[in-house]
Order: sequence, then C-alpha cells, then structure tokens
Amino acid sequence: MKHLRIAYIPAEKTEGDVDNVSALLDDQPKQYIDNLLWSVTGYKPQVSFAMAYTLDGILLKYYVTEQYIKATYQEINDPVFKDTCVEFFVAFEDSSNYYNLEFNLIGTPLIAYGSGKNDRNNLDEETIRLVKTKHCFADSGYNDDLYNWELTLYIPFAVFIHNQISPLQNTQCKANFYKCGDDLPEPHFLSWNNIDHNKPNFHLANFFGLVTFV
Repeated sequence: MKHLRIAYIPAEKTEGDVDNVSALLDDQPKQYIDNLLWSVTGYKPQVSFAMAYTLDGILLKYYVTEQYIKATYQEINDPVFKDTCVEFFVAFEDSSNYYNLEFNLIGTPLIAYGSGKNDRNNLDEETIRLVKTKHCFADSGYNDDLYNWELTLYIPFAVFIHNQISPLQNTQCKANFYKCGDDLPEPHFLSWNNIDHNKPNFHLANFFGLVTFV
C-alpha cells in the first residue's frame, strides 16, 4: 500500500481563488498515477498530481500528457469517465463507504457516495457546485502530437456531506487516484495505488492507499 503525506497550506494563501491554488500546487511534490491496468495495447498516458489541504478544503491538481482527448459531457453527474477523465476516490474515518470524484478535462464533475460500484448515490448539484475547477492546456497545448493539460480542484470539506470533517491535521484517510477514458480511441485505466483484479473496476476500496495530513 502506498502512503502519501499531504502538506498544509494556510487558507489565506489561496484567498479562495483557484488560480492561486493552481500556482501553490505547482510547488508541491508530484505523485505519479503510473499503474497501467487491464491494458491490451500498452497505451499509457503520463499522469501525475499534487495535493495539499487547508483548514476548509482539499487542493488537488492533475498534470496529464496523452495522445487523445475528449470532452463531450458538460452537465453535472454526466458519465465523464467516458471522456478524458481523472478521478479521486476517498474514504474518511475508516468508513467502508467512500466518495468518488470524477472530472473530465474541462472540469465537468461526477460525485457520488456509497459502499461499492453498484451502490452509488450521486450528490446533489448544489453541493457539487461548491467544487472550484480550473482547466488549461500547458504551454502550446500540444507537443509531438501529444496534448498536455492540467486540471486544478479546490474541494471544500462541505462537499463531503456524509462526514463531519474537522481540521485534518494529523489524521488519515484511504484514497486512490485514477486516469481513464472509456470512449477514447485508446481506452485506458491507470491508478496511483495498484489494483490486483481481473476486470476493470476502480471501485475496490481494499486497494486504496493511505493519505496522512501532516
């Protein structure tokens, strides 16, 4: 099991602005989503993320380089996993239930809660709109026929409506981070913490890694 230690950033540094969050996360260590799962062709986008937290939320930024992109879905809780997609699954307080937060490259969100793949309840749209997003193409947006894009997320604790999130300092949770694109010319599945399972399924909490808020 991987173990990730997340740094604290004072909220006044972000000023509640996702542009500030993006710049601050550029200075944090990058973690790699590099376990290629259930692959037939070996196609493997390059994916990393940086993460931090404040007194009132989680800060997360994805950095992606890949050959294909797609952003068809634009409504909250659309099936964004069919597009170019990054995901963050998290369980608090040793719960068997967890949140799945999924975003396509333009930031369209899908957020749900439950105990497994077939037990999901979508969060309401008002709550999901609390998440602030910023997407952009890095540099010129392409390099040797590859797209370089970034997605920054500010996720207030208020989004986690099934938990009472107090200050996270010196606490732990279980989580995993993913990259996929089910309807792309090269469908793919990548994870941060490895998943040992014979069929595509990110909804396996027993393969979550450990996150410590320091």
